[in-house]
Amino acid sequence: MSALPWKVLGTGGAVLSGIAAKKILTTGWKAATGNPPPANPEHPDTSWPEALAWAVFSGAVIGVARMLAARKAAEYYRHSTGHLPPKLQEAG
Repeated sequence: MSALPWKVLGTGGAVLSGIAAKKILTTGWKAATGNPPPANPEHPDTSWPEALAWAVFSGAVIGVARMLAARKAAEYYRHSTGHLPPKLQEAG
């Protein structure tokens, strides 16, 4: 079987997980701090604690969202085809 279906599933999952992660990040940050997230953490006027907290929080949420999307896509692919996607077969 071609790798195209897996590429479509993987890309679609990444896009959807990115949209969901952004909503979770913004909502979580506002709930935790009472302020909107920093628009540009690299800007010198953003405090170091705020920039570092945003980097850690956003990195964790995005990483988890991408991993969950990839796992769900792989489960769906395996259920549909009877085997794992080509790249996951190599990783074993």
